[in-house]
Amino acid sequence: MKVLVVDDHAVVRSGLIMLLHGKQGIEIIGEAADGEEGIRAALELKPDVVLMDLNMPGMDGLAATAELRRLMPSLAILILSMHDDDEYLFRAIHVGASGYILKSSPHEELLTAIRSVAAGNAYLYPTATKRLMNEYIERLKQGENKDTFDTLSEREKEVLALIAKGFSNKEIAEQLIISVKTVESHKSNVMEKLGLKTRPELVKFAVKKGLLNFE
Repeated sequence: MKVLVVDDHAVVRSGLIMLLHGKQGIEIIGEAADGEEGIRAALELKPDVVLMDLNMPGMDGLAATAELRRLMPSLAILILSMHDDDEYLFRAIHVGASGYILKSSPHEELLTAIRSVAAGNAYLYPTATKRLMNEYIERLKQGENKDTFDTLSEREKEVLALIAKGFSNKEIAEQLIISVKTVESHKSNVMEKLGLKTRPELVKFAVKKGLLNFE
């Protein structure tokens, strides 16, 4: 697998290259010192895996990952970070990183992570995986795995049903005797709660729930 190393610290890049050099199945094909340079190198060299530092001046690792994901959707990007922090982890996943590993991780774990993302799998360092599992289990215990539709208020369900029937925001406001601004607020809340982004997605969800007959 062809690997590109992106990190703003020359010593870190050299260390990673020395660590990975000669390892079975791994070829270091290039290095870059920031996000923009990393994008250019990836487009030119066509690596299988990019080892992407999280914090860099200029374009950081998250922004570079998002852009590379847009330009090269099949590229595996493994975030290298000093932050054992859920916020950074979730942000990395959100922008499309294939994996997230700490710079303090043992060398063998880094090799495992590289091979894992190169094979098309996701990789999170063990303590992060354990935290996520514990959080999921806790949510199950608290009943947070219920249908997201149940989180909507009755008014939000009314607005959703009318959207599905093709009414405009103004028409919905007139029917429910509320302001257009309030309709827009309810619509925004519905989309956020359901994790939907477009009106067609709302309509599809409403149809699935049988809301076209909603009175």
